[in-house]
Amino acid sequence: MATLRFDALREVAQRKPLEIPLPSDKLSDYYGINVFTKEKMQDYLSAEAFKAFKAAVEQGVLLDRNVADQIAIGMQKWAKERGATHYTHWFQPLTDGTAEKHDGFIDFGDDGDIIERFSGKLLIQQEPDASSFPNGGIRNTFEARGYTAWDLSSPAFVVGTTLCIPTIFISYTGEALDYKTPLLKAISAVDKIAVEICQYFDKNVTKVNTNLGWEQEYFLVDRALYIARPDLFLTGRTLMGHASAKDQQLEDHYFGSIPARVTAYMHDVEIEAHKLGIPLKTRHNEVAPNQFEFAPIYEEANLANDHNQLMMDLMKRVARKHNFHVLLHEKPFAGVNGSGKHNNWSLTTDNGINLLSPAKTPKGNMLFLTFLVNVMTAVYKSQDLLRASIMSAGNTYRLGANEAPPAILSVFLGRNLSAMLDNLVERVSDTKMTPEEKTALKLGIARIPEIMVDSTDRNRTSPFAFTGNRFEFRAVGSSANCAASIIALNSAVAHQLNLFKKDVDSLIEQGIGKDEAIFQTLKKLIIESKPVRFEGDGYSQEWRDEAMRRGLTNITSAPEAISKYLSEQSKEVLIGEGIFDERELASRVEVEYEKFSKKVQIESRVLGDLAINHIVPTAVAYQNRLIDNLCGLKKLFDESEFDVLSADRKDLIKEISSHVTNIKRLVREMTEARKNANILEHEQDKALAYDKNVRPIMSAIRTHIDALELVVDNAMWPLPKYREILFSR
Repeated sequence: MATLRFDALREVAQRKPLEIPLPSDKLSDYYGINVFTKEKMQDYLSAEAFKAFKAAVEQGVLLDRNVADQIAIGMQKWAKERGATHYTHWFQPLTDGTAEKHDGFIDFGDDGDIIERFSGKLLIQQEPDASSFPNGGIRNTFEARGYTAWDLSSPAFVVGTTLCIPTIFISYTGEALDYKTPLLKAISAVDKIAVEICQYFDKNVTKVNTNLGWEQEYFLVDRALYIARPDLFLTGRTLMGHASAKDQQLEDHYFGSIPARVTAYMHDVEIEAHKLGIPLKTRHNEVAPNQFEFAPIYEEANLANDHNQLMMDLMKRVARKHNFHVLLHEKPFAGVNGSGKHNNWSLTTDNGINLLSPAKTPKGNMLFLTFLVNVMTAVYKSQDLLRASIMSAGNTYRLGANEAPPAILSVFLGRNLSAMLDNLVERVSDTKMTPEEKTALKLGIARIPEIMVDSTDRNRTSPFAFTGNRFEFRAVGSSANCAASIIALNSAVAHQLNLFKKDVDSLIEQGIGKDEAIFQTLKKLIIESKPVRFEGDGYSQEWRDEAMRRGLTNITSAPEAISKYLSEQSKEVLIGEGIFDERELASRVEVEYEKFSKKVQIESRVLGDLAINHIVPTAVAYQNRLIDNLCGLKKLFDESEFDVLSADRKDLIKEISSHVTNIKRLVREMTEARKNANILEHEQDKALAYDKNVRPIMSAIRTHIDALELVVDNAMWPLPKYREILFSR
């Protein structure tokens, strides 16, 4: 292994940046070239077929078989011109990745000859093996049938030689087995009630879109060093490794000059992303060494999520070309910042109003306050649901580590805006307001844009921060499917908006004017949700103590967090809004428990193998060398001199022996703990056992290995060290 390490380092030293030519000097010449956009559809479809497609997308009208066939023929023609020979239904199962099965444009003709064919039936629906994907007990292993169905709202695209058709994925009996199906439902739920709320203020609003802007953080490591680290190769993170003497202490990497090899890689990714219609805009160094970020322009949430899933795959494919490997694990290296995926979330109307952006009129600002306060209330009421949506085996290592948002869900508004809400509470009377009071209140509301000028700073310790025209959900993990957090957030917001409308309408029915009914309801919500507002340091012990006093929860265990999907509040939101039924929700939770257990299980097995078969033999070999050295000293010096000269070596031999003994003991204990966890019948019990009984032992083993790394001869150490992985570019 030590040979592999040094071979890898020599290989890295010889790397040079690749030359990546632009396809054209004009981005518009190749942007979206591999996407079957509406503009291209007009070129390849009849006017009748295109009109039917638009009606299906915008009004939910079903496509008949003849129209589907026309679309399929046009799509195939376009795809073949882009070099496609196969097609696939591209979907997002509960694996945190994407799935695809490639079928060729090949069939038997009526006369038995081979022909190329792609029909509307093949476009709209396929039958992958549903039993082979996580389903939480919805499907038995002997029941294979499942369905993928075309998501018309997300355009088809070509990758390599394959036409990819974005689809939902459901069981034979109709239950959702993917992320896209409930995401579309959650987006629709917000759209429906948000339109009704908007019509209090503007009757012209007929649709409200959910927007998402993701920030994808990641590490890049040289592929040779990656292959030389079995833990990275098999788990996505380092299970051992002493801190480098220099890592991020000097804060010299963040926004620094991008290394030449990395620049070439980023440039290549951007070109390929732009060809696929992914609107990448930003690239930069992140805080930790060899940590970077991509970020696009905001898009409609379903499309943005598809683009993020496609982007993660694209980043990995392009990295191989540049002899890099992309690490999307939330915490691949101990002691330096992990990686997140901030979800910037907002709502906009079909007439161009951002519902989370202050307006120039009192009426517009009432609309802004209505949505701001309801979103804040939704976060407060559904804090456990939101945490469950972002908690995973990987993200557990990141949250609360003074590098990412704490596990306590709080909302940052900025002092001025927060003070303005408190002022509104004081000024809204519980009795009928006079015209003068209403006027004064509206005049105060009209000053919101002025207030916002000084209160749009961000709080990096806030998991859910208002940033002037959107909320930034900062706790999402870098490897996550954005859909999980957006499903939870949209569902919670939709549920809260429904409650808000019910309360407002009830007051109106009692004879209270619409504006006053809205003000009174907002006042109640501002008071109710005040515990979730926090402007200070979310990392501090003072805040943890204060949050407990406020009744906010602080759950750091992934299995415990996942269990909150089944709380009464979460069920009221997710089942009540029609996102899941009871069976679907229960199955999702089972899948999350299972994923957690399996990931910890794999990490434990890899660590045990590396500890016993690589680290211990290396330590013993070095120890034997020290013993030989002692024997040589004893021959050269008399006893008194030998005692003085050998003392430190004897201590070192004892230290190595102690670490080796403890490692072997702990590996045995870890193996036994794993066996005990594996026999547990229920997935929740198994996940809890892995969390409480296996992970602590893994941490203890790492402590001893990392101590050995400091004393064993560098030339003998088998694995690339942190300084080599983090600073080789």
